[in-house]
Amino acid sequence: ARRQRQMCIRDSRKADIMEYTKLANGMQMPMLGYGVFQIDDETTERCVSDALAAGYRLIDTAQAYMNERGVGAAIAKSGVARDELFVVSKIWVSNYRYEDAKRSIDESLERLGLEYLDLMLLHQCYYDVYGAWRALEEAYAAGKVRAIGVSNFDPVRLLDLCTFAKVAPALNQVETHVFWQQKPAHANMVKLGVQHMAWGPFAEGANDFFHNPLLTELGAAHGKGVGQVALRYLIDSGVVVIPKSTKPERMAENIDVFDFELTPADHAAIDALDTNASVCYDHTDLTVVGGLLGFIKSSM
Repeated sequence: ARRQRQMCIRDSRKADIMEYTKLANGMQMPMLGYGVFQIDDETTERCVSDALAAGYRLIDTAQAYMNERGVGAAIAKSGVARDELFVVSKIWVSNYRYEDAKRSIDESLERLGLEYLDLMLLHQCYYDVYGAWRALEEAYAAGKVRAIGVSNFDPVRLLDLCTFAKVAPALNQVETHVFWQQKPAHANMVKLGVQHMAWGPFAEGANDFFHNPLLTELGAAHGKGVGQVALRYLIDSGVVVIPKSTKPERMAENIDVFDFELTPADHAAIDALDTNASVCYDHTDLTVVGGLLGFIKSSM
């Protein structure tokens, strides 16, 4: 209900449709953006430049991706007005102590070449979450970030932070795709007033995603591709998506999802694909999480 369909002018020759969501503090955020996970810094500059040229205005990066400078360089060369962009980054766990988090926010801004971030997240729900969150709250009050949120927080950790923080998270970015639709977590976010954002909306290609028979059939019926159907489904469900590609033609395809509608029957069919389990990085698996925490501790 909070999502709004609006016209977004991309160039002087045409207008293209973008849909927006309104965060708890009143900020408008595009429902679709461009993610740069696992793209090296040099390649990131070219990819973000291509994405901006294709009409993307939401760009998602992170300290841990090691490509904030590439994002910033592309933005600086783009000629796109700053107030037309929505730039997201994330504090990495090794910077979660209060003073380290404060410093890292300034370092991210320096690498990006920006005076403020539209949204900054805690990347994981481990270590000194409250120390890092206090630094984010102060950055928010100072205008260095326009909204603050979290990533990879399960419903219990999200409820805890929303209950005790001075400023509740505006958004939670979690693995979400047709094979793990996160419906209970989504319902919890809606109840708490936290926007749901998906990483891995293409399931990282798992389960032969791009050849899924149902998504292929629905794509053919609507004159769209498998990825476009999956993105439209998530957006219809109130989930912000950040598909990634290094190919300009694929970037153009991924953003071209606002000129068709899935039927209730389409939605019901896609609902049935949900396995209610991670296919990318299971944050409930002690071995997986233990390996991550061990790596973080060794690097501190």
